[in-house]
Amino acid sequence: MSGEIEFRLIGDISSDDPSRLRTVIEEFITGTVTQTPDGFHVEGIAREETARHANRALLSALRRVELRTRLRTEWTRGGVSERFFDYVPKGTSTLG
Repeated sequence: MSGEIEFRLIGDISSDDPSRLRTVIEEFITGTVTQTPDGFHVEGIAREETARHANRALLSALRRVELRTRLRTEWTRGGVSERFFDYVPKGTSTLG
């Protein structure tokens, strides 16, 4: 897709049945997926048009597999970080 840019992702994914989510996560990001007691901690790179689009695409893909999934993320590009809880933006910060 044209217009896609690279974002650095740090996030936590929790679910009632996290075992079903690993494949979806690994298809969406290039990076590290670490299991936690209620899901996964992820750090990696994803490509999308905006941080909001990236967050929405990841959560939608996860919820197609397991509806009761929660996502807390921080997407960073060019020194600007955008934080989300599920689909809701929780703030922007400038690094540096």
